Amino acid sequence: MPDISTTLSGIPLPNPVIPASGTFGFGYEMASWYDINVLGGIALKGTTQNARFGNPTPRIAECASGMLNAVGLQNPGVEAVIAEELPKLRRVYSGLAIANISGFGIEEYVYTAKKFDEDDTAAILEVNVSCPNVQHGGMAFGTSPGAAAAVTAAVKKEVKKPVYIKLSPNVTDIAEVALACEEAGADGLVLINTLLGMRIHPRTGKPIVSIGSCGFSGPAIKPVALRMVYDVCKVVNIPVIGVGGIATADDVLEFVSAGASAVQVGSQNLVDPFACPKIIEELPKVMQQYGITSLNSIKGRAHT
Repeated sequence: MPDISTTLSGIPLPNPVIPASGTFGFGYEMASWYDINVLGGIALKGTTQNARFGNPTPRIAECASGMLNAVGLQNPGVEAVIAEELPKLRRVYSGLAIANISGFGIEEYVYTAKKFDEDDTAAILEVNVSCPNVQHGGMAFGTSPGAAAAVTAAVKKEVKKPVYIKLSPNVTDIAEVALACEEAGADGLVLINTLLGMRIHPRTGKPIVSIGSCGFSGPAIKPVALRMVYDVCKVVNIPVIGVGGIATADDVLEFVSAGASAVQVGSQNLVDPFACPKIIEELPKVMQQYGITSLNSIKGRAHT
């Protein structure tokens, strides 16, 4: 049987399939549906220093080949996550947990990262730099190589666990941002976050999602995500987790071929709660059909 295992920063994973942050709660909610220990890892719901209610409704809308969301990082705050949510997860799950950290200033990123670093549950810190920098006009940290590097360096200075930076696709050159994060000390990268999109109701002429422009994800963004993973893997020497429109084992093999060490499944979890275990079950069968003996043997083969 083909070897579907992989590693992230020296941490072994039984397979490369990880539910993406924001599509899987804190993980334990899904344990009544299936044994979540089959997963390669779990990226936890995005967490900020303080509790956030999120954006007003409606904040989710369907669209062709994808979905729009403007949930707005709703979460109970890092102290509550560590005290209440993570113990619930550990009662049903023993694998890799990835804390997803957001902030609206560098101090917030550092504070939240340090809290997760002090707790034993999450082994990797995933820092989402798609948040607006409220101290500098609201432009997302991830749209500027310098700002992304500043967050990376500040967090790395204060924590011991591996730091993976989750990059925004809403940039001219994502490889430039990726290189800046690597040079600032990032241990890995996660890409991509959602694109920007919107829908307008044809009868009322008003945006369907309350805040208008918002995150667009789903199968339609896969070619964009794959191209960006390919471009980044050409220039960095740290692990990359590929995200964007992944729904099948074939999709996983495409991202690994582009250079990804693992993948995250996002919107497909909302379409089919069993998406991740289905992909994991399908993966070795598809690899066997293609004559692939291990994921490691095809990693980055699109570059040669």
